[in-house]
Amino acid sequence: MTLKHSAEKGIITQSMRDAAAYEHLPVETLCAAVAAGTVVIPKNPLRPNTFARAIGEGMSTKVNVNLGASAYHTNLQEEIDKLDLSIKLNVDAVMDLSLGPRINEIRKEILARSPMMVGTVPLYQMGYELSSAKRHFKTMTIDDFLSVIERQAQEGVDFMTIHSGITRFSLNQMQSQGRLLDVVSRGGALLVSWLRNNPTQESPLYEHFDKILDVLAAYDVTLSLGDGMRPGATADATDRAQISELLILGELTQRAWKKGVQVMIEGPGHVPLNQVAENMKLEKKLCHGAPFYVLGPLVTDVAAGHDHIAAAIGGTLAAINGADFLCYVTPAEHLRLPTPADVREGIIASKIAAHAADVAKGMPQALERERKMAIARKKLDWEAQFALAIDSEKARASRASSEIGLDRECTMCGEFCAIRQCNDSE
Repeated sequence: MTLKHSAEKGIITQSMRDAAAYEHLPVETLCAAVAAGTVVIPKNPLRPNTFARAIGEGMSTKVNVNLGASAYHTNLQEEIDKLDLSIKLNVDAVMDLSLGPRINEIRKEILARSPMMVGTVPLYQMGYELSSAKRHFKTMTIDDFLSVIERQAQEGVDFMTIHSGITRFSLNQMQSQGRLLDVVSRGGALLVSWLRNNPTQESPLYEHFDKILDVLAAYDVTLSLGDGMRPGATADATDRAQISELLILGELTQRAWKKGVQVMIEGPGHVPLNQVAENMKLEKKLCHGAPFYVLGPLVTDVAAGHDHIAAAIGGTLAAINGADFLCYVTPAEHLRLPTPADVREGIIASKIAAHAADVAKGMPQALERERKMAIARKKLDWEAQFALAIDSEKARASRASSEIGLDRECTMCGEFCAIRQCNDSE
């Protein structure tokens, strides 16, 4: 019995209890939300020692970190360092997006070491295996794909991005409208290539969607429906290709629920700030309230080198308006494989966005943290401020660099510190 089937029967599981405790919610409330499909708890039973986190309506905003080597640069220790950073900074999930010859080794190492949810994009492994066998991607069959997702499920992967919404219809919509930047999703581009090389056939990931669901249900793996037509430029946002795929994802969501498979929807992408709210609300309407997992969204195309900031701006507004799960973006986005230092900056920016959204939504834990920080500042209690800061390490280092110590005001105002003057006059 899958977690969703259990929830539909009113059966409380340990994962539900753990996730509800983290959210400070009655477990019955969480169980009802999982049954309705508005919340997911991605947790593969084959990795029982990982913590459970709930993603969806009424939950705190969660953050995911993308890890993984590329075909041009593969260093296992670097990926372990990035994972260790993610653990240290308390993110909620990681995804292994590795390409290249050590793809299986890296994924297994991440699964063995990660206490949090782990996701993958099976098409990446599919592409690597076909290439290794000297086969063109256009020869991919549904059996090839099912073999990959079953092996990854057996290894303990908690959620998988599967691009079943890329169909001949969505491709035709993109081609008829025209785009500045075509398809920027790696998985989406692979399937577009497959469709163009097999002009009389439908995408096997759509045509045989029920077979995919059967594998996911057997291992209780959460389905993350990929946004292969997401806009990679603000000029392409909310176009026919994006919306046509979203309509298909709404249909696939209902089919997955009938099989007892938990579902979340992946979303854009590059979206101008004035379109972010409507994109969030559109997904909730068309996909029946399923949790929304967004990349950014990035609100400008010209922040190269600072895309983590563009994503944090978009991510905050997205989460206020319904996004449930933020995929971090690093300063290296669009430029290179991120270093551990890039990963750290990306995590901090995304966690600030998530927390700011939770404050705006009135989430009790976020508001209490804000209250405690205000008290710590009034008391000029630097240790408490460091402990409450999202980036405690940087806060402590900045204070230390002032060489003023921990028992005085900061060097910005010195003796004219407003807080000190008010405290002294009481």
